[in-house]
Amino acid sequence: MRVKSAYELAMERLGAQAPGRTLSAEQKHQIAELESVAAATIAQKDLALQAEVARSQAAGDEDAVAHLRQRFRAEKQSVEQDLEAAKDRVRSGEPGSRSRGSTAR
Repeated sequence: MRVKSAYELAMERLGAQAPGRTLSAEQKHQIAELESVAAATIAQKDLALQAEVARSQAAGDEDAVAHLRQRFRAEKQSVEQDLEAAKDRVRSGEPGSRSRGSTAR
């Protein structure tokens, strides 16, 4: 008899509680589009951060560098939360899920 890992047991319980739902091709497309927009938004924020960090480091302001990095983490987390909420709306088939809740900030 094989002993199951905690991960395997948790996945079995999760599968029993929430059976998988098949997504339509349109839903998959919408989710891919949302993920693409979120990734682009995060990349744009990261590029802007790198420029600001370079300026702050050149000025020797390590407190500003730490603040900028913390702000980026918070903004990234916000974009990711918006993305997950938008993806949940698409998965649930909520009307208008494509146009509501943009992930760009």
